[in-house]
Amino acid sequence: MLRLISQISLAWLVVQSCGLVLMFSLHRTDLISRLWFAYWTGMTGAALIVSRSLTYALLRRMRDAGLNLRSVAVVGRGSHCQQVVRSIQAARASGFRVSAAFDLFPSAERSISNTPLFDKFTEFSDFVRTENLQEIWLALPLSEESMISRCLQEFRDDLVNIRFLPDVSSLALFDSSVIDLIGVPAINLVASPLSSHALLKKEIFDRLFAIAALFCVAPLMVSVAVAVKLSSPGPVFFSQKRKGADGQVFKIYKFRTMRVHACEPGVVKQASRNDPRITPVGAFLRRTSLDELPQFLNVLRGDMSIVGPRPHAIEHDEIYRTIVDGYIHRYRIKPGITGWAQVNGYRGETDRVEKMQKRVEHDLYYLRNWSFGLDMKIVLATVVRGFTHRNAY
Repeated sequence: MLRLISQISLAWLVVQSCGLVLMFSLHRTDLISRLWFAYWTGMTGAALIVSRSLTYALLRRMRDAGLNLRSVAVVGRGSHCQQVVRSIQAARASGFRVSAAFDLFPSAERSISNTPLFDKFTEFSDFVRTENLQEIWLALPLSEESMISRCLQEFRDDLVNIRFLPDVSSLALFDSSVIDLIGVPAINLVASPLSSHALLKKEIFDRLFAIAALFCVAPLMVSVAVAVKLSSPGPVFFSQKRKGADGQVFKIYKFRTMRVHACEPGVVKQASRNDPRITPVGAFLRRTSLDELPQFLNVLRGDMSIVGPRPHAIEHDEIYRTIVDGYIHRYRIKPGITGWAQVNGYRGETDRVEKMQKRVEHDLYYLRNWSFGLDMKIVLATVVRGFTHRNAY
């Protein structure tokens, strides 16, 4: 229900934002009262949420009562078979009900939450026909071609829908998804786990949040810029090339925290505790993460996101991509100002491979489990816990 409400709210805000942009671009804002527009947006948005929520609740009650349901028989193997059955049972409002399961390699557990579990195909097929089941879902790996063919052959003369839910868990880096690619169904094994729709929502949120944040922290950024300029000779901003989404190189901006010094070409030395290169002002900025504020400009430019895996120096990318499993896949989406790894304490110097491995594990978890709600959770955690951390120096 919360997911439904958030989706409706976001969609309605996008519609209203587009309307505002159109009115401003046509210079017709004088025709509509701003107060009236705000009231209308709030009331119609609330009406949409209430009507959709009531429809959802009514449909769920009907299906809990056994109405408007389609009976499903699942053909699978081992844990994937059980996972599909449990997923159907958990999605109570989906309109599907598990009535039987045929497991090629059943475990000692002879039933799955009171669902009849068969290990003989003839008994299973007889049950499907006797109970007049409407759906057969094949939750099988691609290697089980013979069983897939057997099911298609067995039920070729029955009015039953047969759907294929392939088990590609041993092949896919992220949770697999099926898309329409030039009119042909394709299974994503290694691809960005975020759909284009999800990326659009994330992009809209990023730009709006960055505008609001820059408006709020502009006086603070001016003060920090003055302090940096007075702390030591050199520019106010530090810029460095990093990799963004799909490995595209961009310049990341920070407030300068170190004294200007010469670096060996192709060598990037990480800041360490009591690093003599760091100025007193820079130490405070790094400890409070205020040096990261200019990255809201990177978000506005489209180089970064508010939430995502933190980008590392390109020289470090070349080192870690070969020794940390899954490292390069952090760049399936835009890097972020904050991230799941950072709010869980994995930030600062990575002087051991194990530290980077943990950071990457959290980044990949974020990719696999992304949702607008998770982004909000990370943003709130960043604000509530503050920007300081013992690993920041």
